[in-house]
Amino acid sequence: MLCLHFGNHILYENADLDHTADVQLHSWGDDLKEAFEQVGMAMFGYMTELDTVEIKEKHEIEAQSEDLDGLLFRFLDELLFLFSAEDFIIPKKLIITNFNTETFYIKCSCYGETFDLSKHPQGTEVKAITYSAMQIVQNPNPNQNQNKVDIFVIIDI
Repeated sequence: MLCLHFGNHILYENADLDHTADVQLHSWGDDLKEAFEQVGMAMFGYMTELDTVEIKEKHEIEAQSEDLDGLLFRFLDELLFLFSAEDFIIPKKLIITNFNTETFYIKCSCYGETFDLSKHPQGTEVKAITYSAMQIVQNPNPNQNQNKVDIFVIIDI
């Protein structure tokens, strides 16, 4: 799945990669903030078709850890908790409003609506986030003069 934002249209930048027992999500962005937002949307894209989701409400999440991998894990875990425990909220858009790489802290606004089986196709249930094969690759192609960030994370389904 690929995502770019053009006015009111959102195109997501991520892909699902086959993995033996689980699913590996691959997302990317021009910086860490964008790559984190995209991997969050990749996870929700696996749970339902995001083009059926409307922006009707806003929720805030926060995550903090001791390192960048831990922050990615906590961020995704908080997003999963938002769906699992907070009235099944499914976001259409994530905007990280505070991303501190010194204190490893994120605050994120989640825009979407309550998941409704009569409106949203049920995809695959995400049970947990894992550290297995987790990678945050900054500037994966240094010869191309890009500051791109790639993220790989395996989710338990």
